[in-house]
Amino acid sequence: MVIGKLALFLLYAFLCQLVFSSSLPHLCPNDQALALLQFNHTFTINGFDASYRSYYPKTVKWNRSTDCCSWDGVLCDEMTGQVIELDLSSSQLRGKFHSNSSLFKLSNLKRLDLSDNDFFESLIPPKFGELSSLTHLDLSHSNFTGPIPAEISRLSKLHVLSIKSHSYELRFEPHNFELLLKNLTQLRELDLSFANISSTIPLNFSSYLTTLDLLNTQLYGILPEGVFHLSNLESLDLSENPQLTVRFPTTKWNSSASLMELYLRSVNATGRIPESFGYLTSLRTLRIASCNLSGSIPKPLWNLTNIEDLDLDDNHLEGPISDFFRFGKLWWLSLGNNNFDGQLEFLSFNRSWTQLGKLDFSSNFLTGPIPSNVSGMQNLYSLILSSNHLNGTIPSWIFSLPSLAGLHLNDNHFSGNIQEFKSKTLTRVSLKQNQLQGPSPKSLLNQRDLHYLVLSHNNLSGEIASTICNLKTLQVLDLGSTNLEGTIPLCLGEMSELMILDLSNNSLSGTINTTFSIGNELVVIKFDGNKLEGKVPQSLINCRYLEVLDLGTNKLSDIFPKWLGALPELQILNLRSNKFYGPIKDSRTDNLFAQIRVIDLSSNGFSGDLPERLFENFEAMKITSDNSGTREYVADIYENFYTSLIVTTKGLELELPRVLTTDIIIDLSRNRFEGHIPSIIGDLIGLRTLNLSHNVLEGDIPASLHQLYVLESLDLSSNKISGEIPQQLALLTSLEVLNLSHNHHVGCIPKGKQFDTFENSSYQGNDGLRGFPLSKDCGGDDGVPQTTTPVELDEEGGGDSPMISWQAVLMGYGCGLVIGLSIIYIMLSTQYPTWFSRMDVELEHKILTRMKRHKKRH
Repeated sequence: MVIGKLALFLLYAFLCQLVFSSSLPHLCPNDQALALLQFNHTFTINGFDASYRSYYPKTVKWNRSTDCCSWDGVLCDEMTGQVIELDLSSSQLRGKFHSNSSLFKLSNLKRLDLSDNDFFESLIPPKFGELSSLTHLDLSHSNFTGPIPAEISRLSKLHVLSIKSHSYELRFEPHNFELLLKNLTQLRELDLSFANISSTIPLNFSSYLTTLDLLNTQLYGILPEGVFHLSNLESLDLSENPQLTVRFPTTKWNSSASLMELYLRSVNATGRIPESFGYLTSLRTLRIASCNLSGSIPKPLWNLTNIEDLDLDDNHLEGPISDFFRFGKLWWLSLGNNNFDGQLEFLSFNRSWTQLGKLDFSSNFLTGPIPSNVSGMQNLYSLILSSNHLNGTIPSWIFSLPSLAGLHLNDNHFSGNIQEFKSKTLTRVSLKQNQLQGPSPKSLLNQRDLHYLVLSHNNLSGEIASTICNLKTLQVLDLGSTNLEGTIPLCLGEMSELMILDLSNNSLSGTINTTFSIGNELVVIKFDGNKLEGKVPQSLINCRYLEVLDLGTNKLSDIFPKWLGALPELQILNLRSNKFYGPIKDSRTDNLFAQIRVIDLSSNGFSGDLPERLFENFEAMKITSDNSGTREYVADIYENFYTSLIVTTKGLELELPRVLTTDIIIDLSRNRFEGHIPSIIGDLIGLRTLNLSHNVLEGDIPASLHQLYVLESLDLSSNKISGEIPQQLALLTSLEVLNLSHNHHVGCIPKGKQFDTFENSSYQGNDGLRGFPLSKDCGGDDGVPQTTTPVELDEEGGGDSPMISWQAVLMGYGCGLVIGLSIIYIMLSTQYPTWFSRMDVELEHKILTRMKRHKKRH
């Protein structure tokens, strides 16, 4: 009896223990905890910034005294205690990721997220392919680099794979992308944005795929139509692959019921938007900008009543703008740079757009006024109507929109005064290139959060109010060409956030007394086209980020401010049409003006020799880059603001609306420079324009100029340059304009290539020049000179010196040629050293010509 009760008790105790133990999770095994700690110890932690709540050091509290299953970012299996999930995203880990990392001991991992850390350009270890239980792997934005290992394609259970990169830091080896898609048949989400795939897109995709993101991956070829027929596809992004041709299905897509997001910006989808788009009834986001699309919007598209985000920018689409009011759920509408037309009157009765946040109709053909009464757009934060044909006054309701942050109405025909601003939210205002008039409204100068203020090319009046300096957050201030007068406010140099300061083409006077504070952010300063006097302020040396300094066309009087060359980023220096004077002394300081690309000192009073040592410092001019790649611009730092510059090139005064980094220009014309042209200029092989005209330069053209193989404009006119035009200049195949007029050149004009295109005006005022296109013949078809200008003896030789005739030269013709030339050389090398070398060349041409004629006759 006792034994029976004991047995029952033991059985009860065992069952209780079993139930109790099954209700508690197992503790993390020691080997798992050790692997995690070893992994963590290979990294340091970035400083914690509480303002970024999603970024925090999850591993900082890991320690042996607690169960690893309770550690932040760690999840264990409830039955075994094995680590099955590790989320260390945005954990501020820094350091090398080793190929034999202890992380790979966690063989039961199903989910692994290491995104948004800094692994110091480590390679992705192939051992990731050994974590065969993984269903989710995210290595994005963690500074991995190099090839994506083929071993990743072994993870056949993956549902989610994300290896987003930064600017092609990661790449696929040939055929590995195809192998990945072939093996990962369970994939639901694939994101390889900015990884360098450089491949066509294969046909085989997981049928479970819901998200495919291949943004900016250098794909090419034709997109298989099967991608549009993935029946579970919800989001497709193939944007920024300009070599990828996309042909939309003309019939119903298999994905039409599920597809909610379609991003195809900057692919080649030439043609019309097909009517099949009308089947995409679940579509919320449609962004097909910069795709070469044309024609009108197909009627079925208006049936997509769920559209919230529509971007058709930068195409060739056409039709009335009013049709778009049919989309009642829009919060983002961007139709810029197309051929849409019509008026904006539909805005006044489209009260359903209460949720609209962005409205961009810029660069179209819209006409008429902005409606005077519009209600309902209480959430509008960006209104962009620039570059159209809109007119009338700017209605006051715009300045009362409670959420408006960006207002861009530039390049239209608006007139009247600028209304008083009632908005407290405006940060960006651009009203340039209109017919607005009157003083700047005081309320505009009280917008304390304003970052961007562009009012240029209007008919404003009055002075620049010093209260403008109350705009402490201002980054761009453009008041150019607005008829302003008075002086420049002293406080402008103390605006610590200001990057662009443009006061050009006004009637500002006085001296530049502005003190530019230490640590300022200025990149562009344009004071050109005013009536400013005095010297260049020394405080400009505090503008360490300055790329453009334009003080041209003023009344400044100073010596050359060579100290500006110490500004490390300076690329454009324009001092043209002032009263600068004196010599530009050679610099013994290295790296002065090392980044300069455009230097214009024309129409001043500079004198003395050209600054040879300064030219040696122009390192940026010693590099060439072709125009076939991406076009880069100087001071291209702020969207919709372009730095313009007036230059003299190819015989014309032109305004460059934007300055390419390849626009390399030296203009020292209309001064009093003297001496020789330094041969060191031939080292500046990036030069596109060289203008040394209207000085008193002398000597020969250095033959080293033939090294300027991208030179497009060469102007040496109105100097005292002598000697022959170097034959090597015929190698300048990019030369479009040449002006050597009004000098003392002699001899034959080079033949061939560009020199066959220049007209008489390139050489007029050089009586000693012969050859095409001048009327004085220089040679036959074989290019051998037939006549030449008689050589004048040096007058310093005196009247008793015998005149040497061509007959004297020819006394050695025939068997005595060598003896005759030797006699002449001995005679002349002592008496006529200044002209003998030039005469020797002419003698050689003459003799060769006559020898050829003699040979033909016999």
